[in-house]
Amino acid sequence: MQSFHVNGYDMAYLEVGEGHPLVCVHGTLGDFRTWYSVLGPLSKNHRVISVSLRHFFPEHWDAVGDDYKMAQHVADTIAFIEQVQPGPVDLMGHSRGGHIAFRVAQARPDLLRKLVLAEPGGDLDASLPVPEDTPAHPPLAAKTIRSVEMLRAGDLEGALQNFYEGIEGDGSWRRVPAAAKQQLRDNALTFLGQINEQRRPFTLSDAQAIRTPTLLIGGGATTGSLSVMWRVLAAHIAGAQTAVIPNAGHWMFEQAPLEYGEVVRSFLAD
Repeated sequence: MQSFHVNGYDMAYLEVGEGHPLVCVHGTLGDFRTWYSVLGPLSKNHRVISVSLRHFFPEHWDAVGDDYKMAQHVADTIAFIEQVQPGPVDLMGHSRGGHIAFRVAQARPDLLRKLVLAEPGGDLDASLPVPEDTPAHPPLAAKTIRSVEMLRAGDLEGALQNFYEGIEGDGSWRRVPAAAKQQLRDNALTFLGQINEQRRPFTLSDAQAIRTPTLLIGGGATTGSLSVMWRVLAAHIAGAQTAVIPNAGHWMFEQAPLEYGEVVRSFLAD
């Protein structure tokens, strides 16, 4: 494990492989360990740099302070990438990390060569049309609020199960490997920051502003608005490519690492 000092914070990362740098940004409750299952496939052609965002493991945050904000994590990621050589880099983000990666591409396209968004999280505003049967807000929003309530009441395991099954379906928590569950536990208190992170919804003008060559990936088994949002964004990002990982859900890179790795490697090799 190494770190870059960015914006007054030591941002930890794991680096493996050789080649052009690929910076990977985890989602809610993740950290640099999120990408373990695809480090092998991706590092065959790239120097993979998996980061931990501010207040995530290896820090054990006490949820004190007001710097757990989406804007702060975007600024930190930009400052981190500025220290990676050679540039421009390839950038990949999953879920909340996909939202961060999108905002980095929007603000600093000069830092990026290619962009990979795996089911980016957030809301779509009224300027982005969605199918009529799609929920107005991701089910994750309500699940996050409920998980925060459970966490504050001391029910850590219940909070994590509630969140995870809100995405992957009832009964899915018991199938999560022990190491993956521990990663979620290590980052549980970040839920308390996320509830007030001030994440802006995606707009049509946001999507149209992305000029970095972009791949959006979804899991074939993902349900709810997470399965729709990336497709809507792809329709309005110029030249965007899309891919579906069959029989996989939101954590598609853990559930189908070889398939996911091949899709990403193929896109980055073009």
